[in-house]
Amino acid sequence: MIAALLMGKKGSIGFPGKNLYPVLGRPMIAYPLIAACNSALIDEIFVTTNDEEIKKITLDYGAKVIDRPAELCTPQALGEDVFVHGYNYIKKNFDANVEIVVLLMANAATITPEIIDEGIKKLQDDPSLDSAVSVSCYNMWSPLRARKVDQEGLLKPFVPFEVFENAKSLSCDRDSQGDVWFADMGVSVVRARCIENIHDGLLPQRWMGKRIAPLKQWGGFDVDFEWQIPILEYWLKKHPVKEPAQHKVKK
Repeated sequence: MIAALLMGKKGSIGFPGKNLYPVLGRPMIAYPLIAACNSALIDEIFVTTNDEEIKKITLDYGAKVIDRPAELCTPQALGEDVFVHGYNYIKKNFDANVEIVVLLMANAATITPEIIDEGIKKLQDDPSLDSAVSVSCYNMWSPLRARKVDQEGLLKPFVPFEVFENAKSLSCDRDSQGDVWFADMGVSVVRARCIENIHDGLLPQRWMGKRIAPLKQWGGFDVDFEWQIPILEYWLKKHPVKEPAQHKVKK
């Protein structure tokens, strides 16, 4: 089975209600759900949540609800633990031989069915890969440019320049160290073994495993602040959304 597992809990400290925030006439969570529904390769879709409205939307799209435990709904709860719980629930309750899991987030709406299917095909074609992950190029946010405030209240390099391969060639040019790709949280297409052996994966998103293929797109991000909504709307207008046909998801 190729299963999609989307997580989205009730509430948010930084941006209350973000997962249900209206974006171009739809709640934000609808976009990753629609992308999963329109995938040609996903067999079943599951949503892990503690929010009654999200549960209703999940059922409206023909997906299945996983009740997210209270201990996984706190601000301290890790996304990787939510994914592990959801994966174990699917295996236990659906007696499924899950081979690939398509991990999605309710607040990451910059995703298309084409990118999802590209990731699935990459894993099917190359058994050595652990995962395929959507990434966007943000050279302006290179670790070279990152700073932190020290004990004197002064700005210092966040990452010591010595760790860069060509430290002597560093410049103010944002492209001086080549393209900088960020996992934009749109989708992580992972093998089941990555979730089963979550502690063996690379930090900070250990569910991706170690051999991670990029799924390159532009402008992807997960929403954490209300000011990001106009940017998201711009992206979605450039990627028109098609509502899935009724009963698209396999039963």
